[in-house]
Amino acid sequence: MTNSPPRPLAAVILAGGQGKRLRFAGPKVLAPICGVTSLDHVLEAAAALRPDRTVVLACHQREKVEALLERRSGLEVVDQGEPLGTGHAVQKALEGIPDFRGDVLVLFGDGPLVRAETLQTLVDAHRQDRPACTLSTAWMQDPTGYGRILRKPDQTLDRVVEQRDASDTQRAVQEVHCGLAVFDSDALRQALGRIGQDNAQGEYYLTDAYQLLQEDGGSVRLVALGETDEGFGFNTPDELLDIRRRMKHRILADHQARGVSIEDPDTVFIDRNVSIGEGTVILPFTVIRGPVTIGKNCEIGPFTHLRSGASLCDGAAVGNFVEMKNSTLGPRSKAKHLTYLGDTTIGAGTNIGAGTITANYDGSKKHPTSIGDGAFIGSGAILVAPSEVGDGATVGAGAVVTSGRPVAPESVVVGIPARPLQGGGDQSSKPEGEPS
Repeated sequence: MTNSPPRPLAAVILAGGQGKRLRFAGPKVLAPICGVTSLDHVLEAAAALRPDRTVVLACHQREKVEALLERRSGLEVVDQGEPLGTGHAVQKALEGIPDFRGDVLVLFGDGPLVRAETLQTLVDAHRQDRPACTLSTAWMQDPTGYGRILRKPDQTLDRVVEQRDASDTQRAVQEVHCGLAVFDSDALRQALGRIGQDNAQGEYYLTDAYQLLQEDGGSVRLVALGETDEGFGFNTPDELLDIRRRMKHRILADHQARGVSIEDPDTVFIDRNVSIGEGTVILPFTVIRGPVTIGKNCEIGPFTHLRSGASLCDGAAVGNFVEMKNSTLGPRSKAKHLTYLGDTTIGAGTNIGAGTITANYDGSKKHPTSIGDGAFIGSGAILVAPSEVGDGATVGAGAVVTSGRPVAPESVVVGIPARPLQGGGDQSSKPEGEPS
């Protein structure tokens, strides 16, 4: 006996919220959370399930949402038009895929803490029993703002009551509706066509569909979230701050589980799109804004700022008040003190002395700097890009290497502007500036 193939899956992501209370200039789902938008987090979680169709329902400042989605392939954007509630939003999204038949996963774009594993568990549970709907719930100490799950005596779902429509007794219920659900597409379409507007906001609530599905003879299965915070959304600045804190600590915990040592998580900030190798140590007061790649057995910090495009090879080290952007530090190379590296490629076993600057910007354009293997850059040196320092070369302390004047391999340059060291001893010896 062979198992039948899984039913087609469509992911519907509601991304039309205006977020007036959030006081955010753009659409709420574009609020940044650890390096990417809230919507990015949700899209990545949904994409891990490899849905056959992915529909994003946009409304407020739709063009900004569409601009974000241009970076991703396989997405379908539907304009909600006049926003009339979550039920109306899902109905409009399904109109964008009128020929789809299968399972429909509904998510909210302002729920960035949801994990792909949780979504897969929800879909698997739905496909096991084939109810009309499988609905996630969570228990919250403070359920303010969330719809309440009301159960029948047999513990099956009675209905969901939104906060504004709930009585005082119902508001005391701590089991809440998280906005994550999987539906049979045909049953969902039929229920959405019957939703009314008899509520405090005069909107079409998606939560009303659950009761209608049961009236039509279908069942609604309730599945508790593994971690309550996966159901959290945000409507206010305080709620967004809480989401960011939770995401930050989740990211740090994930790195630590993969063998990265983070000495003081309270003072370390790492964006989501950062890769760190096993055995690397992150010291206090470090900020890593992705995308950034860090190899194995590196040392980062304290007081280090790694920006987009920074890359550290295995065994590299950056330390106090070092900033890197769009630059590569080679294997076992070091930049330990008071240094800026922009648009710079550095080879293996090179030492960058304290106070070094690669001056990559000429006022209108940025230019690259290349430093070879085994080079030594003395303290306080300035390399004006475009610039090139050859393998084994030495740039003396305080020297200014001007643009277009490459430093030859194994040579020693000093002065302002930098020039080859003339006479007076062994040119292969290191000038001022001890290795870090």
